[in-house]
Amino acid sequence: MIKPTEARQRAILKRLDKFSRFTDNSISIPFTPFKIGAEAVIGLLPVVGDAVGLVLASYVLIEAQRAGASKKVKLRMLRNMGVDFLGGLIPVVGDAFDAVFKANIRNTRLLRNYLEEQLADEPPPPPFPWKVLIGLSIFFGVVTAGVMFVF
Repeated sequence: MIKPTEARQRAILKRLDKFSRFTDNSISIPFTPFKIGAEAVIGLLPVVGDAVGLVLASYVLIEAQRAGASKKVKLRMLRNMGVDFLGGLIPVVGDAFDAVFKANIRNTRLLRNYLEEQLADEPPPPPFPWKVLIGLSIFFGVVTAGVMFVF
């Protein structure tokens, strides 16, 4: 698999930030600083809502695959998705759990940390050796002129 460019990785993170905000933090609860997302509202439907939430959460995993995330990161994402899904199945408490756990934000953060770590590990490309190119050009010019002068 070809590793995506930094610009493509940043675009993936931007999409995931919007998606995670929508699914986990888009609705303010009046008179509180707390926010819930569309996934918590959908999760109010017993079992079906939690299954839909799991399908929605898989989008972050798919984008992580596209971004070139490691197997370890993807396994942690799967764990978060499983905890969110199973926690959401618990009657009454599960709905509150869905609103608090916020698996998509956690998974987006995991991917962001991984990608930033990868970018920090990559050394910048070496500068083009202009001095060497100019020096060799002068050297070969002098040698060529000398050979032409001799013959």
